[in-house]
Amino acid sequence: MNHVVVVGAGLAGVRSVEALRARGYRGRVTLVGDEDHRPYDRPPLSKAVLLGELDSTAVDSDLGALDVDLRTSVAAKGLREGAVETTEGELEYDGLIIATGAAPIRLRGEGTQHVLRTIDDALALRGLLVPGARVVVVGAGWIGAEVATAARRAGCEVTVVEAARSPLAVALGTEVGGLTVPWYAEAGIDLRLGTMVGSVDPGGLTMMDGSWLPADVVVTGVGVRPTVGWLAGSGVELDNGVLVDEHLSTSMKGVVAVGDCANWLSRRFGRRMRVEHWDTALHAPETAVATLLGETAVYDPVPYFWSEQFGRMLQYAGHHDGARLVLRGDPAAGRRWSAFWLTDDDRMAAILTVEVPRDLVQGRRIIEGGQRLDVDRATDPSVPLRDCL
Repeated sequence: MNHVVVVGAGLAGVRSVEALRARGYRGRVTLVGDEDHRPYDRPPLSKAVLLGELDSTAVDSDLGALDVDLRTSVAAKGLREGAVETTEGELEYDGLIIATGAAPIRLRGEGTQHVLRTIDDALALRGLLVPGARVVVVGAGWIGAEVATAARRAGCEVTVVEAARSPLAVALGTEVGGLTVPWYAEAGIDLRLGTMVGSVDPGGLTMMDGSWLPADVVVTGVGVRPTVGWLAGSGVELDNGVLVDEHLSTSMKGVVAVGDCANWLSRRFGRRMRVEHWDTALHAPETAVATLLGETAVYDPVPYFWSEQFGRMLQYAGHHDGARLVLRGDPAAGRRWSAFWLTDDDRMAAILTVEVPRDLVQGRRIIEGGQRLDVDRATDPSVPLRDCL
């Protein structure tokens, strides 16, 4: 293998380059990214950057020392076996790593709507978060809550509209998401649940019921779609992203995929998963690169994610679809509590912690180990989870 092309210059792309060199690959490496910036981290965009604490989140990686041909402002347009078509011509390859991530979903309408995906998005939005500005955030998911937090801290009048019956309904379910509702009132935010947006128009939002919601700034945070349109007709199988096996191999020889765009097969959870989290972009490249270089490696993590909102640190690990919810502690009694989900035989499938990092660390290990829990003991927050096996 003489030339590896990495399409996507985000964290997953950079970590792929590092993994190639760490495993002894000495051939050519070309890293292609459609933005005009050097690779950077995305999680701080909705946190430190939006709050004015950082202006740059560049990834701490010496690309020069890694002998990488970095091509910014270059987008992939198509793929055939052995060559990537880009906006600057074809790039032939022996091995290809797809790390093109995902792009925010936008609402219909002619009004200006802001999304938060790039450093340019974050800096532009930050300049609009001024005292007294009427900011409407569409979507009370992870990004929506973090944007609302920053806007309120900047002195804006903030309204959050959410189609579901609770915040974080898709990520955590209505019951757990509902436990975060008081946080919005505590922060002085007008939260409107079960509310559908018809269109984004100049000066505000037209709601599905015909009502009008004025806004100086509209931020749309209703999810993302994997950036895989350039792969249409290539022979790489697509379904909610790039379909890969447990080794992160695609259906095309010599091609692997990582990060937000990869829909991988999890042995642990017995299903396909596409996880849009920093932790996935950080760790999946090790497996993908090993596979590309002919080694045997399996990607089967316990997914992990964190969020900072309304002065609270939330951490989540696992996958809870089909599992039953158990609360650990009383969320109404204080700021620190946890919740976990159990399989039918009382094995932990997932855990959410609010300001309880010890529970997250121990819970993640329990999920990885697959041990059964003593449920009665596990509901007592004074008992360490490691003592509840």
